[in-house]
Amino acid sequence: MERLLEVIYEPYSPEWATHAREAFESLFGAGGRYPQTAKATVSVRAPSGMSLESDVPFAALINPNNATAGAYGGMSFVLFPGQDRAPALLSMVVGTAGLSPDDAVLSRPGHGRKVNAIATWLNRQHGAAGAIAWAKSDPTRIDVEIPKHVTSSYSEYGSAFKRYGQVIYGFCAAGEDRPVAREALTAFLDLTFEERGVKPLKAAEADCERIRTAYFANLMPQTSPEQVASLLSQRKYAILEGPPGTGKTRLATEMLRTAYEGNGRTIQFHPNTTYESFVGGLAPVQSEDQLGLAFAPHRGALMEAVVAAAKDLSRPYLLHIDEINRADLGKVLGEAVYLLEWQSPGRSVTVSYDFGTGIGRELSLPPNLHVLGTMNSADRSIAILDVAIRRRFAFVKMWPDITVVEELGGSVALGAFRELIGMFVEYARGDTFALAPGHSYFLEPDNVKAPTALWVSLVPLLEEYLQQGYVAGFAEEIRSFVQRLDSLRR
Repeated sequence: MERLLEVIYEPYSPEWATHAREAFESLFGAGGRYPQTAKATVSVRAPSGMSLESDVPFAALINPNNATAGAYGGMSFVLFPGQDRAPALLSMVVGTAGLSPDDAVLSRPGHGRKVNAIATWLNRQHGAAGAIAWAKSDPTRIDVEIPKHVTSSYSEYGSAFKRYGQVIYGFCAAGEDRPVAREALTAFLDLTFEERGVKPLKAAEADCERIRTAYFANLMPQTSPEQVASLLSQRKYAILEGPPGTGKTRLATEMLRTAYEGNGRTIQFHPNTTYESFVGGLAPVQSEDQLGLAFAPHRGALMEAVVAAAKDLSRPYLLHIDEINRADLGKVLGEAVYLLEWQSPGRSVTVSYDFGTGIGRELSLPPNLHVLGTMNSADRSIAILDVAIRRRFAFVKMWPDITVVEELGGSVALGAFRELIGMFVEYARGDTFALAPGHSYFLEPDNVKAPTALWVSLVPLLEEYLQQGYVAGFAEEIRSFVQRLDSLRR
């Protein structure tokens, strides 16, 4: 790996291609990172006799089923020397001959997802002065150029971008920071060989797992109560969204108890929630006339929260709305949606009745009132929030958290978690990825009880996914997972 790092920082010369081929060869066997057998899974392509002025030199690891010369196809890891003695660009590239023979790898959602995660990790960890990495959302889109606002930041690689801008689907320009270049080099190479079914040598296993864990954290980033509390202090209105079992309600109730010191309340929306029950309206009350009842203005949960929050403006007040999208939010909010504008505080709306002290005929939200909704993204039968409402809330995704399973679950539950989440990472497309079941399904510490616990709680959810066609792209993998769980039950 160190020899390859030296090539990255070696100014381009007629000898550069030879040095690159030798450095790639040093990756295998004793003293390398990968077993000698891994050498058969790639071919080295580094044409000699090229000029930076008239050509685009490169050195690449390509699919060995390609011809020994000419255009190649499939997934490749490529180094492009930079102009003006700039370090080489580290990149993932589809050969100009097309996706074959790696079309299965490149079209699998997990491959592009992991390249994106590597780029995100590199930018978050090492991009203090600006982005140093980029990735295309879909590697198979070889008709799509790298955006100009991206390429304009890396003029030293202008020739490579001009020639190969459609087929480069991920890159890192580490500049003079060699430790960062080494991290990026290792991440891209390990992924390249992982897709070829190759694991690093035992001496490199820990380093491989360290880097993989680091960039995998960007596939399903975790959210803490402190982060949500900070967001609410700025934006006031937020929604936690995610599949079942990711701890949305638990996080909200924990925040109400700790960060807000109990100053607030929890309510739950359902299909029969109305404007009158949430904002306010007329409700029957006992009377002394012949009918025995009359109708009078009655405050809903929002008005009650307004009055409670206004009692002490120095303390933030939290209104937690569980399952916020189970109601028709547009109808439930009515004109009150106008008030949910964190950038325009002090707004008020006229309501139809006099709701008494603290409200009267004008409804406004006090500055210390925060609203936190929780939303199950797996329930496709319920209302989708419209754009006007969505822009008024800050949305925070909740993801399955392996650290919770490692702490509270047993080895059987942890193994099941890793296997199932791995399926979603590799095969789930688009919105399906956000349906990955949460960690709360995998918290049985007893290895004997775990298969039954998973069978009665997790399997019904997976069967619902199968029945509704949510996981059509990898239905057989899910069915096989269910079968294995069944075989473990005693």
